[in-house]
Amino acid sequence: MTDQRQSVPVGTPAAPGQVRPERPRAAPAAVRVAGGRWRDDLRAVEVVWKRELIRFSRNRLRIVTSLVQPVLFLFVLGTGLSSLVAKGLPAGSGVSFRTFMFPGVVAMTVLFTAIFSSVSIVWDREFGFLREMLVAPVRRGALVAGKCAGGATVATIQALIMLVLCGLVDVPYSPTLLLTLAGEMLLAAVTVTALGTALASRMAQVESFQVVMQFVVLPLFFLSGALFPVHGLPTWLSVLTRLDPLAYIVDPMRRAVFAHVHTTPAVARTFGATLSWGSFHLPVGLELGVTAAFGALMLALAVWAFARTE
Repeated sequence: MTDQRQSVPVGTPAAPGQVRPERPRAAPAAVRVAGGRWRDDLRAVEVVWKRELIRFSRNRLRIVTSLVQPVLFLFVLGTGLSSLVAKGLPAGSGVSFRTFMFPGVVAMTVLFTAIFSSVSIVWDREFGFLREMLVAPVRRGALVAGKCAGGATVATIQALIMLVLCGLVDVPYSPTLLLTLAGEMLLAAVTVTALGTALASRMAQVESFQVVMQFVVLPLFFLSGALFPVHGLPTWLSVLTRLDPLAYIVDPMRRAVFAHVHTTPAVARTFGATLSWGSFHLPVGLELGVTAAFGALMLALAVWAFARTE
């Protein structure tokens, strides 16, 4: 018997005894698994960085309150101490104790803002958002880099706002000085944010992070020479000052300020004395190199801690 069924064109209804031919199958679309490429990692860095900036820009109360403490240190504490220090300064010195404190207060702004940005890691862990980030098909080092970039950007923006107060403490608005301070603030912000990220990545509760920060932030600030000259100190305090990584960024900032302030040689030797290891006075390049090396070490520790986070 012969098959009486006939084929019909595609798209027309089939009558009894007719066979509809099979439609041609389309080739499967190419599928690429995300992850393992530098482009994916860079995009992850950008996303995390933007998230930190958006979080900062939407919290206007944080922007205002984070500036209150530096202003109090600079104008309340600085003015109160100026009345005591002025008795030992020659007439016409051209500077006040607030001029000396200004680089330290700017460094304090960077320190507290960068550390506060690291708290978001602990918040993300408590609310489950960090787990979603960790399962993303990108290297965890990219997440750390994005966090550090976002925290450093926020801290630098806060410190740049403080530069508006230069003229009120007898610091000139020199473009060279402002650019120098901005670059040094950025380096300090990256270093401190990496330190905070390394500590926060192994903590599960905000309360624990706050307690640890009290044992880290305050010693870093008070031993950095932000509020007092680093020369002529007792041996034990001098050793602790040299071990403080923040001291190696406060000193270059203060040297940049006193290089643009007109004062007497005696005042410059007292307030603008450089950090030294024994009789060796450290050049600015070496101080910045020490800060960058410490920041790189903290960044590596943060990446290692994130890699072990489950």
